[in-house]
Amino acid sequence: MASECADSACRGRGYRRRAATFGDAAQGTGRRTPTDWSTALALAENRLIELLPHSDRARLLALAEPVQLALGEVLSKPGSPTPHVYFPVDGFVSLVTRVDDRVDLEVGMVGREGMLGAQLALGTLRSPLQALVQGPGSAWRIGSATFRCELSRCAPLRRVLARYLDVRMAQLAAAAACPRFHLIGPRLARWLLMSQDRAHADHFHVTHAFIATMLGVRRVGITVAAGVLQREGLIRYHRGELTVLDRARLEDTACGCYALDRRTYADRLGEAS
Repeated sequence: MASECADSACRGRGYRRRAATFGDAAQGTGRRTPTDWSTALALAENRLIELLPHSDRARLLALAEPVQLALGEVLSKPGSPTPHVYFPVDGFVSLVTRVDDRVDLEVGMVGREGMLGAQLALGTLRSPLQALVQGPGSAWRIGSATFRCELSRCAPLRRVLARYLDVRMAQLAAAAACPRFHLIGPRLARWLLMSQDRAHADHFHVTHAFIATMLGVRRVGITVAAGVLQREGLIRYHRGELTVLDRARLEDTACGCYALDRRTYADRLGEAS
């Protein structure tokens, strides 16, 4: 039954057609444009997909469609059905929870090291968090019904997602403890490093107001902390454009949660590229 479900989902989704549309979706991003399926496989550039055996990776990508994630786009809301899962390539997403129906707080990020919609592997069909695009870029998208069918037939995919969910739970625990024990400056440094990791660039667009919302602090606190980092030569910030100038020193400044998150991921899934 699972095999029939997956085969039905695959019907009409040729490998070469998917490769061609990935190139269309990547227009304007500065990324290379695949011209055949073998190139599309090589450019999957999502860590979870790359961990799959070649045949399972090819099958999953044949079920996927390439999409562009727009800055500020809401991909899911708490309690809402999950119509699609996303495997980011060069876009990334903030996972946000609402406190007392009035204050938003970021509890995680998803970039090419992970996926959005992993709760489907637990049989949970509704989204637990709001997913807000923080970094625009490309991603692979699969309908949730199709993805669940593939999960039912693909043991390697289930194993990868089990390890990824283990990582997410550990990271959520760290996110809960971090605001209680760490000051704004080290938390800001951690957040900037997490964003840089997923943007795969030293330069990205972000405002003090947005960071304050994500960290659950007043904007003035972010302005003061960012000013310290700028005076020390770790970052440059001007009118929403931020550049990381000294990553090594920024890592020294960040709270220990950043290094812990990276160790947790490496232990379960290997080094994220």
